[in-house]
Amino acid sequence: MSSTLDVPPRERSHGEAPGGASRAASRARRRRSGRLTPYLFLAPWFAGLLFITAGPIAASAYLSFTDYSLIGAPEWIGLDNFQRMFDDPRFYQSLKVTFIYVVVSVPLQLAFALFLAMILDRGLRGLALYRSVYYLPSLIGGSVAIAILWRQIFGSDGLLNGVLRFVGFENPPGWVSDPDYALGTLIILNVWTFGAPMVIFLAGLRQIPTMYYEAASLDGAGKVRQFIQVTLPLLSPIIFFNLVLQTINAFQTFTQAFIVSGGTGGPADSTLFYTLYLYQRGFGNFDMGYASALAWFLLLIVGGLTAINFIAAKYWVFYGD
Repeated sequence: MSSTLDVPPRERSHGEAPGGASRAASRARRRRSGRLTPYLFLAPWFAGLLFITAGPIAASAYLSFTDYSLIGAPEWIGLDNFQRMFDDPRFYQSLKVTFIYVVVSVPLQLAFALFLAMILDRGLRGLALYRSVYYLPSLIGGSVAIAILWRQIFGSDGLLNGVLRFVGFENPPGWVSDPDYALGTLIILNVWTFGAPMVIFLAGLRQIPTMYYEAASLDGAGKVRQFIQVTLPLLSPIIFFNLVLQTINAFQTFTQAFIVSGGTGGPADSTLFYTLYLYQRGFGNFDMGYASALAWFLLLIVGGLTAINFIAAKYWVFYGD
């Protein structure tokens, strides 16, 4: 005699099958939804990458091979824009000014940042306040307001010349209007924005174990020798990081030169940075094809120097392994 108890669970009722299938489908939907959720949150970033970064990069690459005046349609001219560079004296002048700026200002900025980081590493009272105050120039140093202030300080009748006249200098130069000094004022401005590398140096100094200094001291090493043989090798990865980062930033400098020179790169093209010349060609002369070629040439320069830095790093950067 059979009983309903002998019927397998799946055969007891025809109504249970649809419910089980619906629960399985619901679980599958939840799993698919869970897999899609991260991409949903990343969607704004992907949109920015496509429309703000990748799209303009691709457009710039195309325009670098065209004659484009921002008004009519681009006309394909091949490599003519790149050939024009080597017959353009202002192109060479902009390269010269930019390389001088990078080669002089970046080492000075890093040296000054490391010097202040070592002072702050001694455990001063109110360290957080000093760190914030010293970091402030990095936040505002690239602003239009600071560039205007810098022009006022180093102008012919600016604050610096007022102080020099007060102490006895009768005819101080107009620093930003003199070709011999104009670029130097911008180098000083870049050195002044030492806050970001200083904070990174300070964090690196805090990671160096004190036992190395104690061992060096027992061996008779003074402060200078400890700095050369202990601090610099152990801090070399941080130095390398700051060097690469600040070099790239220095090549992209634009606002300071534009404001101080009034957008001309003067006096006598002494502050004609590469980015400023690129801007002049693209938006001043409406020669966007040539400006795009200049932009890609700058990318090659920065990429090449960064690659050289990484290759040379194996000879002086110490990672402890």
